[in-house]
Amino acid sequence: MALSSSLLPFPPPAAALPRARFAWRDQACGATTGRFMACSSPPPDVVVTREQGKNGKLIAALERHNIQTLELPLIKHVQGPDTDRLSDVLRDEKFDWITITSPEAAAVFLEGWKGAGSPKVQIAVVGAGTARMFDEVMQSDDGSLKVAFSPSKASKDHCKVLASELPRTTETACKVLYPASARAGHEIQNGLSDRGFEVTRLNTYTTVPVQDVDPLILKPALSAPVVAVASPSALRTWLNLISQVDNWGNSIACIGETTASAAKKFGLKSIYYPTTPGLDGWVESILEALRAHGQPKEVLSCPRGYFP
Repeated sequence: MALSSSLLPFPPPAAALPRARFAWRDQACGATTGRFMACSSPPPDVVVTREQGKNGKLIAALERHNIQTLELPLIKHVQGPDTDRLSDVLRDEKFDWITITSPEAAAVFLEGWKGAGSPKVQIAVVGAGTARMFDEVMQSDDGSLKVAFSPSKASKDHCKVLASELPRTTETACKVLYPASARAGHEIQNGLSDRGFEVTRLNTYTTVPVQDVDPLILKPALSAPVVAVASPSALRTWLNLISQVDNWGNSIACIGETTASAAKKFGLKSIYYPTTPGLDGWVESILEALRAHGQPKEVLSCPRGYFP
């Protein structure tokens, strides 16, 4: 699915961005997954931009379509102001629900939960991607952690839907712990509070942009026909790197509707995204964007919806 909108100027960055590590996958040079390349190669087809170490599944899926990627992490996650409180709160209080709204929030929560001695908890998630973060624990655990709820539909308003649909477990006060990004909105806590839930929010992590990207890496990234982004934060960092939207007119492939809506607001024209967030849909959106650019040939011959 593609979005289009009139082009709007984007302000230049206010400060330099931190230095990013990069990995350029180059099949012609005999690279294997995870190797950093220094040899000469043709321009990449796709720039992948998630946090360092979290692009592997997407790169592997694209490599099965003979798509060359350049790994350029645009964001990183750091501790939030309440990170250190999480274990203590889990140890000292009992909650009817823990609401988890992203894979990163899940990873941070699991660390704090284990630090608290793995108390019995019931988890509500926004979707399948976040739920999968708990699979390993649930398979090896004694049942103290259970993923028991997700919203009836996946959309850019998934937080509002979760807040409106989360079931009450008691007739009296129902206590919810919401470990979140410091940058997250207030839809969940406000929505649940309006319904009579008692919500404790902890800002357990936050997202910051990478800085000072090597110009020799940015140059091939700018030439790539498609940039894959998984969050509005990553998209904002990309636009800061290129300074002005007018200087770059290739495609953005978004992991879902929320990021795609942000891309439209920022004035980008060629925007692709799946109706249901997830790796397979994201890969298909990238393939669709590459087809629109007429490259590579292997992509053009790959039937839509086919993921080996």
